[in-house]
Amino acid sequence: MGEFLHGKVVAVTGAGRGIGRAVALACAAEGARVVVNDYGVGIEGGDPTSEVADGVVKEIQVAGGEAVAVADDVSTMAGGERVVRVAVDTWGRLDGAVCVAGILRERMLFNMSEEEWDPVLATHLKGTFTVFRAASALMRRQGGGRLVGFTSGNHTGSVSQANYSAAKGGIISLVRSAALGLHKYGVTANCVAPVARTRMSANVPMELKEIGEPEDVAALVVYLLSDQAADITGQVYTVAGPKIAVWAQPRELRSVHAGGAGADGISWTPQRIADVLPGAVGTDPMPMLAQLEAMARAAAANQRPNA
Repeated sequence: MGEFLHGKVVAVTGAGRGIGRAVALACAAEGARVVVNDYGVGIEGGDPTSEVADGVVKEIQVAGGEAVAVADDVSTMAGGERVVRVAVDTWGRLDGAVCVAGILRERMLFNMSEEEWDPVLATHLKGTFTVFRAASALMRRQGGGRLVGFTSGNHTGSVSQANYSAAKGGIISLVRSAALGLHKYGVTANCVAPVARTRMSANVPMELKEIGEPEDVAALVVYLLSDQAADITGQVYTVAGPKIAVWAQPRELRSVHAGGAGADGISWTPQRIADVLPGAVGTDPMPMLAQLEAMARAAAANQRPNA
């Protein structure tokens, strides 16, 4: 076993399969005691079972580690609180919480139903909040801890996953808020945007030029949970196989001021904006729009588009 997380207690949601499982196994391999949470649903959000969480616990135990399964639904406050409570009841503390749990319900925005919107936001965004809420209260009392949320490159927008993109963008803002609010208590909060071969990525209708394995993602998460990352907070990292990248913090690009108010006391009118905004402020181009055009050309040529 490694020593990166020696003596620490870590909870991982969505840990029954894919990236979550890899994170749970990697944490245990680096010395952590692990709460393995998985509601056991398919990527479409149905048929819950606790068997997947139990299976990962057995893998950890066979390898000589310590783990306990929690099959609760973290989209409920009770479920998120139970993940934290089990850690405390079993080992007396919680040093890291990693929220990987997620589902997909793809549909074009103009066809998306409430039944396709709500569960995705509940699992991804609220599921991160419920665990962060309970974990942050404990970590504040402990005087330290690590929160790791999972986002996606799709937080920049998606053609057929408005629900998923909205949830993933919300997680980034939640993480940044946690980083700001918990910094003085010694608690860090960061986000990981993985590109890895999983059940979800198998459904992506394009060839991903940069993609790795769940274990690549797990290595980064272990680092962010460790004492060596104590000064890193409020960051969003992409890990795609051999590549790790950091996303920019939100900031204004350009601005223009109206100057004095007009005779009517209003600084801006639609015409004044039309006169100055295109040249002085402009736009920030969406790379995905150009990519969509390239994908459309590839599809027209009966080729599998690249991304």
